[in-house]
Amino acid sequence: MTPGDLPALVARFTAECHAAGLPVGPERAQRLARAVVEVSPATTQRLYWCALATLVSDPAQIPVLDAVFDRVFRGSDPPVFRGDPNAPLLRDDPLVASVARGGEAAGGPARVGGGTSSGSDAAPSEVPVPALASATERLGGREFDALSPVELARLAEAMRALRVATPVRRSRRTRVAAHGDRLDLRRTLRSARRTAGDPVALARRRRRLRPRRLVVLCDISGSMAPYARALIQLLYCAAGAERAEVFTFATRLTRLTRALARSSPAVALDRAARLAPDWSGGTRIGEALHRFNDEYGRRGLARGAVVLILSDGWETSDPQLLRGEMARLRQVAYRIVWANPRTRHPDYRPLAGGMAAAWPYCDEVVSAHSLDALGELVAALAGPRV
Repeated sequence: MTPGDLPALVARFTAECHAAGLPVGPERAQRLARAVVEVSPATTQRLYWCALATLVSDPAQIPVLDAVFDRVFRGSDPPVFRGDPNAPLLRDDPLVASVARGGEAAGGPARVGGGTSSGSDAAPSEVPVPALASATERLGGREFDALSPVELARLAEAMRALRVATPVRRSRRTRVAAHGDRLDLRRTLRSARRTAGDPVALARRRRRLRPRRLVVLCDISGSMAPYARALIQLLYCAAGAERAEVFTFATRLTRLTRALARSSPAVALDRAARLAPDWSGGTRIGEALHRFNDEYGRRGLARGAVVLILSDGWETSDPQLLRGEMARLRQVAYRIVWANPRTRHPDYRPLAGGMAAAWPYCDEVVSAHSLDALGELVAALAGPRV
């Protein structure tokens, strides 16, 4: 067969297949033509493999293809290809056996190759390929408080794809740089030994850039415990989360940084539930922030850091205490992000006493109520100070 015979060959065969009921369109005809060019079949049985691989999408369609192939090629005179057109197919070939078994499972005859079909006269229809959504797609839009612990664990792989990054700051330490703003006198004099003491080349240094510390304050009261579990899992699944300082609060403040270090998300959640005795308790945001500012703020833990507060803003103590502690935190923190799942509603207004008191001191307020909403949270943590 010459290259000029290919269009006519493919057009005739695919037209016969379409007339017999096979769902063969222009795309499948093009695939068959490409397969013939790549394989260059020298026998009809090799041509049959090309047709089987490109035109059939269901085992039940194999008998129809066999009948059309016999009529178009094996009944042609002279033969279309070199070799014996009636050469028997290799039925013991693993590929043939697997196709045959598929045909039997679909209710069709287990045959591949020559002969006419003895199956039903009805032409098989196109079988749609089922498209199943992944666990991430199914759970991405659901709120964290509606997920079971098993479903929350399934989101760990998707959370690993998120990058929790904070803005960078200039460190006191320096590094070698070709165009640094500081002169490295020691390296300059050392290199001058090779040039008779003349400092021909000036060595320079530049201050290092380091990501800012991330401080997380999670409300673990009854209404916020599911969201706290999801956020803790996010911190220890995403890259760079080992630099985060994690605190939980309900009726008291608990530091979980050391307990959660170098552990898997499942172990981290289990440790957090054991170490925080007030899990699913009441809410005293102002008192928790007061203790944080007194004990850890003076140590410089929040100085220049990005502070993330996860809470719905329901305050059982005096809102004025929360207002004053937020003002103190604002003076030392680089950026304050508040994650409130209730803000997912378009008509939400910060009317609750705690949220109304804290709102003016926040650089950004996000919902972070589901996996799909975590992208907004990650962007807020990486943003500049307002």
